[in-house]
Amino acid sequence: MSHQKEIGIQEVPRFDKWLTFSIQHLFAMFGATILVPYLVDLSPAVALFSSGLGTLAYLLITRGQIPAYLGSSFAFIAPIIAATTIGGPEGAMIGSFLAGIIYGIVALLIKASGVGWLLKILPPIVVGPVIMVIGLGLAGVAIDMAMNVPGTGQYSGTLFSVAIVTLGITVLSAFFLKGFFGLIPFLFGIIGGYIYAYIMGVIDFTPVRDAAIFAVPDFIVPFVTYTPSFNWHIAAIMVPIAVVTISEHIGDQMVLSKVVGKNFIKKPGLHRSLLGDGVATMIASVLGGPPNTTYGENIGVLAITRVFSVFVIGGAAVLAMTLAFFGKFAALIQTIPTAVMGGVSILLFGVIASSGLRMLIENGINMGLKRNLIISSTILVIGIGGAFIQVSDEIQIAGMALATIIGIVLHLVLPNKEESYGTKSMFEDDQKVNQ
Repeated sequence: MSHQKEIGIQEVPRFDKWLTFSIQHLFAMFGATILVPYLVDLSPAVALFSSGLGTLAYLLITRGQIPAYLGSSFAFIAPIIAATTIGGPEGAMIGSFLAGIIYGIVALLIKASGVGWLLKILPPIVVGPVIMVIGLGLAGVAIDMAMNVPGTGQYSGTLFSVAIVTLGITVLSAFFLKGFFGLIPFLFGIIGGYIYAYIMGVIDFTPVRDAAIFAVPDFIVPFVTYTPSFNWHIAAIMVPIAVVTISEHIGDQMVLSKVVGKNFIKKPGLHRSLLGDGVATMIASVLGGPPNTTYGENIGVLAITRVFSVFVIGGAAVLAMTLAFFGKFAALIQTIPTAVMGGVSILLFGVIASSGLRMLIENGINMGLKRNLIISSTILVIGIGGAFIQVSDEIQIAGMALATIIGIVLHLVLPNKEESYGTKSMFEDDQKVNQ
């Protein structure tokens, strides 16, 4: 932990400190933010730009009172892939836009009625297993990227060695590095894996040589280029995921409140932070970027540096937006071998799944009780197994979305609801956070 002087939320650090801390926040979110568009076949440059612009919108909506950076959301990876097969990337972006609207609706309801009703329908026994589904459901994607030649499914020992080396560097970085460097193991893994892949001769630098120094990112404007009639199937895939990410958002706000020592749930209010998250997601969707969400890595940077300045967060956002227009940098990202991304994904998707398990443990959920066992088991099998309900020719509720809905329904209809809230609610400490 750094012993330097704490810098407040609305303080402007000296330029050299401002630049240093802004770069740290950019590094903290960089690896994960470019991985999401890489997996769903969107532009990493657009993802960087939209995350920066979304963060600036978030800071504006929260009145410059919450120092949080927003990056690409992993919860939407599988839904975006599914939605893209139906309506192309433009259709997936419209689905993301609708998810952002859900954020806005929930924000209005919280403003009017408080957050209690939301926490009652989203207990840890529902949210935890759904988060596990998000990670475990992508396990096959990670292994395919790590082992096989892209597009052919043919096994390659060379590529698998690249993935294993990448994974090893990431694990060692996470385990042995301390302080700020311990927060960016995925970035170290990507860099180390890239170097090894170059040594193994699997990288082609031709796109970098051919790229312009400066280039406009490949923005997608879905409401202009998407010609088919609206597809309710896409909405059914994308919208329910917002329920889970909203719950994650609340948890992040509680952790951030404890780190900074201010109750952001009360001031500027959960409704404002949720609205900011939703608007950031809608901004990303109209540009062709993945949905945005708050990042635990950036909360970790705040905890280590004790620099809570929103001007630092804004600086990181501006740097990300600027970086998106460097054509050779965008081309360099595109040359990262799939096996490298597969290597970091093995750990990253496992961490996501494990965080769902951690939620159950931290909230004191008794898995020996029939109620909790039934709800969690049903969510896991339906979500990972790929079950779906064909509502009509255009509407299909599948996978993670179906698992979320069924989990909520089971919680609401089964008796003894108090058993699913655990011995310690993940949100019960919000009143204890300093004003």
